[in-house]
Amino acid sequence: MSKPNTPQASPPRALRWAVAGSVVVMIAAGGLFYYASKMAAAKRQHNHDEVVVNIHPGSCEPNALTVPAGRASFRIVNRSDRAVEWEILDGVLVVEERENIAPGLSQVINANLQPGDYAITCGLLSNPRGTLHVTPTAASDAAAKAKPSMVAFVGPLSEFRVYLASQSSALIKAVTALNGAIESGDLSQAQALYLPARAAYQRLAPAAQRLAELDNSINARADYFEKREQDPAFVGFHRLEYALFQQRKLDELTPVAQRLLSDVTALKQQLLAQSLPPEQLVNIIVRNLNTLADVRAASGEEERYSHSDLNGFAANAQTARKVVDLLRPMLTKSAADLLPKIDKALADFDSELNSYKIKDGYASYDSVSGAQRKQIADKAQALADALDGIDPALGLSGL
Repeated sequence: MSKPNTPQASPPRALRWAVAGSVVVMIAAGGLFYYASKMAAAKRQHNHDEVVVNIHPGSCEPNALTVPAGRASFRIVNRSDRAVEWEILDGVLVVEERENIAPGLSQVINANLQPGDYAITCGLLSNPRGTLHVTPTAASDAAAKAKPSMVAFVGPLSEFRVYLASQSSALIKAVTALNGAIESGDLSQAQALYLPARAAYQRLAPAAQRLAELDNSINARADYFEKREQDPAFVGFHRLEYALFQQRKLDELTPVAQRLLSDVTALKQQLLAQSLPPEQLVNIIVRNLNTLADVRAASGEEERYSHSDLNGFAANAQTARKVVDLLRPMLTKSAADLLPKIDKALADFDSELNSYKIKDGYASYDSVSGAQRKQIADKAQALADALDGIDPALGLSGL
């Protein structure tokens, strides 16, 4: 006699749900993988002309580049053991730059390049420079012919020149006072006078950073020298800052202070001697704010010994507002809808910085938390993005 068939027990409900959930997860994962692949492919397509430059301890590779005029993208890969910067130089002028590229990482620099020959820096300031040759294209020739009338920009550019002259005079006066305190051996007075001198420079920084050699002498951090703080070529503001706030001594500092006074005097002369094209007026402000947002706000490395970063951020904001006010009449006519966005971004950045004000200035930056630093960076980036709309609105984009 055969045994009756025993019905098989159905899988527990929890198991059925687990199997169903696994199928859903697999489908979702497949969808996400497909989406990520499409996005990566699109990014590769968008950056198909991206030029890769590898920074080694003593050189960059390749050190001779050729690209067509117009928008170019450079991926800078840091294969050295310290943070580096990469610059495109037109003679003594910085065309585009990216600071503080960390060891083992890469960053992309986008530049709108005119035909001509340029130099490129390759890591440490003592390293040999490379070359960049930009060839003309039909589009660059057409853009050169389509430039808007420069007559409307004469007023704003002339007023900005007056601003640079007055701020340069203020810088020379402040550094002279700082020099006197150092020569007299008064450490606490020198520490107090460092802050207004530094703020005076930061008001000029967007324009001064175009002058590669002078800016390196006045403003370069220790990272960009082979022996860091002990390197004889490390001079300028940050060498003084290191002695005043880290070493807390004035020994052998007088020659450094005198060199700085000579450099800021030369800076005024060069700033007034160099012409500033209309398309650079806003660009130098945007570049300065981008660096603030990308590097300076997060790291606190700009004023690593004195922690007076907020002092400099406020000075940068002052110059940004000055440029907006100079262009306000033109923007009112040509881009009235853009102005409220710019004014809001300016007010938001000012409000953020003002929240750190204390009786004698600003809070020490080492007391600002990571979340607060991100908030500062976000406000600076929002302002940079808003200002970036000015050139297209005034017909200056693509020049």
